[in-house]
Amino acid sequence: MGLEITRALGVGAIQPNIYVNPNKYITFGNELTADKFESTSLDRFTSETAIRKMIQGNPKITKLVKIFNPEMKLNIKELNELKKHHLNETLNIVKGITANLPFALSSRVDIKELQDAAYLHDIGKVLIPSEILNKPDKLNDLETEIMHKHSELSYELLKTTNLNDKTLKLIRNHHQNAKKTGYPWVGKDFNADINLQILTAADKYSALTEKRSYKSELTPKQALTIIYQDVKEGKLHPFVFKALVNYINNNSVSVKSGELVS
Repeated sequence: MGLEITRALGVGAIQPNIYVNPNKYITFGNELTADKFESTSLDRFTSETAIRKMIQGNPKITKLVKIFNPEMKLNIKELNELKKHHLNETLNIVKGITANLPFALSSRVDIKELQDAAYLHDIGKVLIPSEILNKPDKLNDLETEIMHKHSELSYELLKTTNLNDKTLKLIRNHHQNAKKTGYPWVGKDFNADINLQILTAADKYSALTEKRSYKSELTPKQALTIIYQDVKEGKLHPFVFKALVNYINNNSVSVKSGELVS
């Protein structure tokens, strides 16, 4: 787990100088530093304390949620569910797509930035009211507008941290595409590079194949058929789609090789 020992633990009789340092493990006469996992894991960004700190560090967040969450309530239960399922699944699919790309494309993937974005892309949903996130019916126009703010909220929360700009832009734009028909708004210099296209494909596949309060899960074939429409419309690179299909073929008995595309 990446433990660091500042000096070797003593031998012989146990010394009585037991002490507690909030950043260290309890030890007997010697100092054992805290597990590095605690400070390097992406989960350090997902605790209630960390999110409250992010909110305090960026006044724009309060303005973004003023209409629908003026009390700044945090839906930690929803965030924990996302971490258990959708965020981990999106991360796994991102890894699978990357592994199945031809070298010319895979060599252009920023692996750490992409994987960090995959795990954190929906953190902004912690500020979206539960009655919208889990509404069993179709969202109305206002509710859809509120839901669409989650990607920008993810960006605004996490830009108060030490995540780099590439990761932050991937998080902000994970519902955008090469045709710029997604959300939030992007300027004329926007480029849906290979990293973003991998993330959007992974996110979409994961969402389509999950059971949600407002829908049943789709089969892999049904989900891939929907995503293939993005390829036909020029929103997704065909090699990214092919890599997704190959990954699913190798990890699901529900999709047969060559079943979807000729």
